[in-house]
Amino acid sequence: MTAAPDVRSGPVRSGSIALHPWRLDDTADALAVFGDAGDTRWPGPQLDRVPDLATMRELLARWIDEDAALCAPHGRWAVRRLDDDRLIGGASLLRLPPGDEDTGMAWQLHPGTASADVAGECAFALASLAFDHGLDEVFALVRAGADTTAIRRNGMYWVGETGKYFGLDLQVYRLRAPDLDRMAAEGHHLDP
Repeated sequence: MTAAPDVRSGPVRSGSIALHPWRLDDTADALAVFGDAGDTRWPGPQLDRVPDLATMRELLARWIDEDAALCAPHGRWAVRRLDDDRLIGGASLLRLPPGDEDTGMAWQLHPGTASADVAGECAFALASLAFDHGLDEVFALVRAGADTTAIRRNGMYWVGETGKYFGLDLQVYRLRAPDLDRMAAEGHHLDP
């Protein structure tokens, strides 16, 4: 058996993207992703719009410090295109409150590069990383109106609505290891 990849030791590649550890040098590019007030289409309800470079730098520094204490496969990463190494988004695989019993995956892409194909690669990379490290399931928490195409294309299925996480009413999608399918046209159940 081979060791599961750990993104802290190098990038994890999937299709046209790679997940890299965040660096403080990523601040300006990260702000272009997380500073867009109108972009709430992606999974990841726990992050509001970042207002400026100083706040983004503080947030990246906090993520870098927090990630150093997390056990694989959990963490936060910059998403880069393989063809030009451009930072096009951020992705995370984190324990969910309350109780840290569940693991959620989330991503947000730069509005200029947002596509279901790239989002699908993010979802596939995160789920593969989770399952390679022995997790049985991962969840995606989605705000109303978010794009769920990438989630459903990888075999995730809708399991309901909840107010359990982050004090928000969210749609919950689940993926179990045997259901991960890069080629799934849709999830196992229709959206609500």
